[in-house]
Amino acid sequence: MNSIIDRLKEVRNSIASACLQSNRRPESVQLLAVSKTKPAKKIRELYLAGQRCFGENYLQEALEKQQQLSDLDDIVWHFIGPIQSNKTRDIAANFNWVQSIDRLKIARRLNDQRAKNQAPLNILIQVNIDDERSKAGIQPEQLLDFAAELQEFPQVTLRGLMTLPAANASSSQQQQSLQAMQRLFSQLASQYPTVDTLSMGMSNDLEPAIKAGSTMVRIGTALFGARDTKGVKNDNASA
Repeated sequence: MNSIIDRLKEVRNSIASACLQSNRRPESVQLLAVSKTKPAKKIRELYLAGQRCFGENYLQEALEKQQQLSDLDDIVWHFIGPIQSNKTRDIAANFNWVQSIDRLKIARRLNDQRAKNQAPLNILIQVNIDDERSKAGIQPEQLLDFAAELQEFPQVTLRGLMTLPAANASSSQQQQSLQAMQRLFSQLASQYPTVDTLSMGMSNDLEPAIKAGSTMVRIGTALFGARDTKGVKNDNASA
């Protein structure tokens, strides 16, 4: 079995290869290591190998790991799960990015609860690009109005978009969804100079996502192996 460091190298090589095939620079795509349900010691291993950005879904689990890794002062924490209203204070205080913004109420709470001595919280708008009833995210036609409302919040900075395309889509359907996200991203970036991040693509669709213009891929399984759900409480269901 390959070590986690070997898998990190393989993922980086896959990103570089996909970029090469799409005439893009490898450094134009950032790797977010999705570390939910994985122990702090595994995050530390990746950190020591040069990985800095980590994504967490479950707040209480993430806070415990952040405490265990508090000596790593340049680690960058992304919250990537659905957000309950009663979780926003801890998220605002302890994360650098939130990728799952799809309600103005949540954005407002994060803004109000972000300390003034902290840098503004980087946020991504989650788009439900395939109109799946089981998934969170705004509808594409809501994007520009929603983005405009976010400009009223000084303690958050709009950085771009995130999506979770349909898992069972055909390759052509997948391509259409990814390209639709790229068009939305380009439209948003043309209006807001802070917008520079299109978060899409995971372990099973990294290459087509990069081909479609993704600037950040969220990789869990290819780095850590299958997710262990035993004993993990999902404390981030939508409220």
